[in-house]
Amino acid sequence: MNGDRTEAEVGDFLRSRRARIRPEEVGLPAHGRRRVPGLRREEVAQLAGVSVDYYIRLEQGRGTSVSDAVLDAVARVLRLDETEQAYLRTVARPRRRPGPQAGASRVRPGVQLLLDAMERSAAFVLGRRMDVLAWNALGDAVNGFSRLAPAERNMARLVFLDPAGRELYPEWHAVAAQTVAHLRVHAGRYADDPELCALVGELSVRSEDFRRLWADHEVRECAYGVKTVRHPVAGLLTLPYETMTTPSDPEQTIVAYTPEPGSETAERLALLGSWVTL
Repeated sequence: MNGDRTEAEVGDFLRSRRARIRPEEVGLPAHGRRRVPGLRREEVAQLAGVSVDYYIRLEQGRGTSVSDAVLDAVARVLRLDETEQAYLRTVARPRRRPGPQAGASRVRPGVQLLLDAMERSAAFVLGRRMDVLAWNALGDAVNGFSRLAPAERNMARLVFLDPAGRELYPEWHAVAAQTVAHLRVHAGRYADDPELCALVGELSVRSEDFRRLWADHEVRECAYGVKTVRHPVAGLLTLPYETMTTPSDPEQTIVAYTPEPGSETAERLALLGSWVTL
């Protein structure tokens, strides 16, 4: 994802955003035949107040010195949300980021103690590539991390390559799209990570669904939300989740599925917890 691939990513992302917007939505005439849907490059340049040549250089990945003002103008024209704006800045002005430090995939004992203390939550820790680094008993009971080989403990792999993933998530297509959009945020942030490049490559080869969703160039942070899980023993679980970045390692994120107190899911999760602690 570095070099030519980073340049291609800028262009692919901007073209995908242009295609979402109809000319009439931004006050431009819609008459005339268009080879592709959405705005033309010269129309984006006009609306953003930059020269066509300047915008073309940006879309070709040759605008590494582009100013914040220009990126803000392009983001406004293309109606990018906050996450998309941050992603555009990252891929338009790529910076070499340090690779993971030795031991970066290890979770501190204190973090594991915190997970274990979260008895009402199915909690786990994700690393840079959505690798699952640690979990508590409920987190394992809900997601089945311990049944997987260490190299397979990755949320994207679980969703796209593990047959159990489709059984686990009744709303699989929504989960799949969310997973890809979140993984692309990591891909833009860590373009020099060879293991992340390899993961994206493998998923693209082995999963047609992943390949199609990756081509959509959606980007989304998954800081909180609700997951629906169909557990083979506990049944259907509705699990609100929150995420927290560990202060000692910003590449590690604690994810906690915590049901509403008194809900049917809370009762089912408590029963599941009693079984796993026997």
